[in-house]
Amino acid sequence: MTTNPSAELLDSLLTVAGQAAAVREEVRVWSMSGVERVTFPDGSTAIFKYAKKPFDSEDQALRLAHTFGVPVPQVHASAVLDGWLGMLMEDLGPSVRDADDLDGVAAAVILHGTRTARPLLVLDEERLRALPAQALEHLERLRKADRWQDADDVEAALDRIAQAAEARSAGATLEPFGWVHSEFHPTSLHIGDRGWRLLDFARAFTGPGLLDLASWHGTIEPPHPVRLRVLLEQYVTAGGTPDALAPRGGLTAENWALGWHRMWITEWFMDQAIRWIDDPTTDPAYLTAVRRHLTDALRLLEV
Repeated sequence: MTTNPSAELLDSLLTVAGQAAAVREEVRVWSMSGVERVTFPDGSTAIFKYAKKPFDSEDQALRLAHTFGVPVPQVHASAVLDGWLGMLMEDLGPSVRDADDLDGVAAAVILHGTRTARPLLVLDEERLRALPAQALEHLERLRKADRWQDADDVEAALDRIAQAAEARSAGATLEPFGWVHSEFHPTSLHIGDRGWRLLDFARAFTGPGLLDLASWHGTIEPPHPVRLRVLLEQYVTAGGTPDALAPRGGLTAENWALGWHRMWITEWFMDQAIRWIDDPTTDPAYLTAVRRHLTDALRLLEV
């Protein structure tokens, strides 16, 4: 398998777009994906984005979102090669300012009010409560590979959440339930001269919209329920469903959202560690992140 077939992907996309050549300029590149600005001989530009599994269906999500009226960058052409997706997209140009909380809730109201897209993975109550068990399966695979041998505390935390998951997952399908962006941060909202566009739909799914609002302020700082409560109130004021404020799973809406968001991130990190990244040298960093998020999840889910 080609390590990174971005050059071949770009050649294919240029052929589809009727362009003979393009000058590439890196914008942001990491091991599993990259974003570049390409300039054509006539001076026009486009964004070239490439990504490997499991980020290889973003073109479908973006096209669905565009069809349903969500403001997203237009996909001009896409192709898949050796498990890598390549897309040529509309170049939105420089942003005029950073997105703030009011921009975030306005975008969330639009996205969460959009008709559900059938091809997207569904995270309902049953699948939400399965997350800790899935994370335990990842841990078992890691240990069989002689990794994460000193992670008994991770196992104990996941066991506690798994035992409480049925009760705590209640209310997962309360509104807002539908499109979930899943990488919903200020950096995913581009505000330009022609309004706003929502970027980065690689992991979009159908599920509890509160997970988007719980992710908005990021995960570097400790979770802040009061801050999220204010954001939820702003969301309702901006036209979001009042059910966004309703208790669920025996918890306040903000604790439920933050707690399950941290559990969702934990399962994703462990899946990356054993399947998508699968690099033992990254284990210390992944273990640190998993322990931090599990500590938050235990406190927020009150288990």
